Amino acid sequence: MTPQLQQAIKLLQLSNIELSDFVDREIEQNPLLERDGGPGEGGEAGGDAEAGRLDGRLEASGVDAEMPAAPPADGRTRDTVEMTSSDTMGSSAEAPLDTDYENVYSDDRFSDGSDGGSEVYGSYGERGGRSGFEDDDGNLEATLTSEKNLRDHLTEQLKIDLPDHGDQLIGLALIDMLDEAGWLAGFDGPALAEQLGCGLDRVERVLAACQRFDPPGIFARSLKECLAIQLREKNRLDPAMAALLDNLELLAARNLPAIMKVCGVDAEDVADMVADIRKLNPKPALAFDHTPAQLVTPDILMRPNPGGGWLIDLNPDTLPRVLVNHRYFARISDGAKSKADKDYISERFQSANWLVKSLHQRATTILKVAGEIIRQQDAFFIHGVSHLRPLILRDIAEAIGMHESTVSRVTTNKFMATQRGVFELKYFFTSAIQSADGQAAHSAEAVRHRIKTMIDAEKPSDVLSDDKLVEILRDEGIDIARRTVAKYREAMKIPSSVQRRRAKMSRM
Repeated sequence: MTPQLQQAIKLLQLSNIELSDFVDREIEQNPLLERDGGPGEGGEAGGDAEAGRLDGRLEASGVDAEMPAAPPADGRTRDTVEMTSSDTMGSSAEAPLDTDYENVYSDDRFSDGSDGGSEVYGSYGERGGRSGFEDDDGNLEATLTSEKNLRDHLTEQLKIDLPDHGDQLIGLALIDMLDEAGWLAGFDGPALAEQLGCGLDRVERVLAACQRFDPPGIFARSLKECLAIQLREKNRLDPAMAALLDNLELLAARNLPAIMKVCGVDAEDVADMVADIRKLNPKPALAFDHTPAQLVTPDILMRPNPGGGWLIDLNPDTLPRVLVNHRYFARISDGAKSKADKDYISERFQSANWLVKSLHQRATTILKVAGEIIRQQDAFFIHGVSHLRPLILRDIAEAIGMHESTVSRVTTNKFMATQRGVFELKYFFTSAIQSADGQAAHSAEAVRHRIKTMIDAEKPSDVLSDDKLVEILRDEGIDIARRTVAKYREAMKIPSSVQRRRAKMSRM
C-alpha cells in the first residue's frame, strides 16, 4: 500500500479529538491547507471535491440513499464539514474507505488487537488508543505508565464484578453521573430506568454493586450513605452508629447529651464513634485523583423519525473544516523556478487533496456502519437493554459489503448520541446463544436478564432450580446448557436454588 492509503486507513480508528490534532499538524505542515470558518466564510479558498448527497435517514427497511444533487447555485466549494453532512454527502453507493487487502496484515488479527470476536466493551468516557501516526520507536514518553483516573479505575471493576452486558451499561451510566466528590448527587433512579428501558429494581441492584467498588464510599447519594458505606466495610455499622448517622446534625452541633440519648450509649462510646467517623473520607473521589472527567463528544447524532425509523447524521462539531486553497496553489506554482520547488508544491497539493478525500471517505464509512448497527439493534433503542440482539463484526461487515477490519476500526473510539444515552459503537456487539429451533440466536445479555427476572419472581414454595430454568428457557426457544445457566447465575451473584429456598423460608 502507498503511504497515503495507509494514512487513510489509520484515519478510521482515530477519535474525534485525535483527528482534530492530526488535521492541525497537517495544516501546520502544508501551506495549501486551511481551515474554513463556516459556510459563509469560505469564498476565497476552494477544492474540487464532488458535491453530492447522502440521506442520513434510516427507515425501518434500510438507509434511503438518493442520487447525487447538483452543485450549489452559488458555485462555492464546500469544506469537509459541509461535504460530510447528510444534506451534502455523496451517495451511499459510492465506495467508502475499506481495507480488504490481503497484504495489509501478516495475520488475521486487527490493528486494535482483536480477532473479530464478540467480546467487546464500551464506555461512556473511555477514549483509549493513540493516533498511530507517530513512529512506534520514536516516542519513548508515550510508553511511560500514566496514573489511572477514577473513571478507568471504576470501569475495570465494573467489567469484573458485573459481567452482564446490560448491567455494565447501567454501571457506565452511573459512572457518568458521578460528581467531583464521587457522589450521585440528585440521583433519579426512575428516570435512569426509563432512559435505559429496564426496571428500577435492576438499577438499584447495579447501584448496590457499584457501591462496593474502590475507593470506599463511591456512588453514595448523600453524606450519610457515603459514611455508612465506609463504616459497613470496616464492620462498624452497628445500630448505635446507624442512629448517629441519622442524626448528623447533632454531631455538627456537638450536642453530646442528645447523641447519647438517640444512640443509647455512654460518653465513652460516643467518643469512639466520633473518632471512627473522623477517619472516613466524605469525598472519596478526591482521594483518588483530581483530574476532571473528560466529557464525550458524540461522533454520530441519532433521533427518532416522526414518520418511523431513525434519523442519523454525523456531528459537525467533531469534523474539522478543511479546504484546499487553489488560488494560492496557482500563484506559487506560477512563481516556482526550480524543479525542486515545483516538485515540492506538487507533492503538497496532492497531499492536501488526499487528506480532504480521506476525511470524506472516513465520514461516509462511519455513517454507513452506524446506520447498519442501528438497523440491527433497533429493538434495543425501542425497548431497552433486555432487547439487545447478538451481533458480531462479521454481521455488519457482510450486511454493508466491507471487511471486518474496517468495521473494527470504525467502531473504535466512535460514540453515538441516542435517546438512551451516549454509547461507544463497540457496545452494540454482544455474544449470542443459539435458539432451540436453530434459527435466530438470542443475546447472552437478554438471556441473563431473563434468568434474573424469573428468579426475582419466584415464590418461596416454588424456587427454580438450574434444571428448571433450562426447561423454561428451552420452552421459550432458547437452547442453553445447564452449566451455562449456572455460570450466568453465579456471575450475577445469585445463590443456588437450595440457598435461595433456605433464605426465603427463614424470612417467613
